[in-house]
Amino acid sequence: MKKKRSVYFRLFFMLMGSALASIALECLLIPNHIIDGGIVGISIMLSHISHIPLGIFTFLLNIPFLIIGYRRMGKTFALSTLFAITTLSIGLNFAKLIPVITHDVLLATVFGGICMGVGCGLILRNGASTDGMDVLAVILDKKTSFSVGEIIMFFNLFILGISGLVFGFDKAAYSLITYFIVFKVIDIVVQGLDETKSVLIISDKYELLSTALQTTLGRSVTLLEGKGGYSQNPTNIIYVIISRLETSKLKNLVKEIDKNALMIVGSVEASGKALNKKWVTNQ
Repeated sequence: MKKKRSVYFRLFFMLMGSALASIALECLLIPNHIIDGGIVGISIMLSHISHIPLGIFTFLLNIPFLIIGYRRMGKTFALSTLFAITTLSIGLNFAKLIPVITHDVLLATVFGGICMGVGCGLILRNGASTDGMDVLAVILDKKTSFSVGEIIMFFNLFILGISGLVFGFDKAAYSLITYFIVFKVIDIVVQGLDETKSVLIISDKYELLSTALQTTLGRSVTLLEGKGGYSQNPTNIIYVIISRLETSKLKNLVKEIDKNALMIVGSVEASGKALNKKWVTNQ
């Protein structure tokens, strides 16, 4: 029962994501000759040239990548992506019935990018994709020295460059801005605003810092045993996990206690009730 409910929730949010992406494209971006990257961007240009509905190109161009995704990434991903692509393609036809929201290019760039980012982010967060370019990038990543992100960036910059020949290079510049907005918003939707950060703190005043971090932030603190590479003196390293919103507060707290403390901050994915408990362990 829980599994079925989980599937229904995933399908619902993918449907909402497709609806938002459709509205962003048909009511904000396309009327102002602004495109998104990937297969959708190629579809927009082909639709503009041929006058064939955008939804048809979006669906057909994604089919080959969907087949590859089924072979390389599994049945669940392929079926989820098929659902997302189908609902997006249908949604693009219905979104044409909605009046254009604005003809101000800057407003369309910003709000279209945000709306598109939220829509695509909801789809990605629920285990699917509306862009076969992502699947291609994963495959090429294993055969080249480039990362997935670098491959996607290369393809999208190429597509946005081609759009300059179709819509003009001023619109291509706006499209580039939209692309970066979409990219950042997707990151926020997928990871959440409350992104988790891991922090390593090296300080002689580790006891004071441990107590302060627990009492002020209410976070779990782990003391790791270490040794100076040059001095060979034993030391304790503080390891703590915080939210992104607490980063500034933690930095100020550490500076107040020890201005010479070394802090290393990185993004991690963490879970567990122990994250909010107040305890110290020695390892």
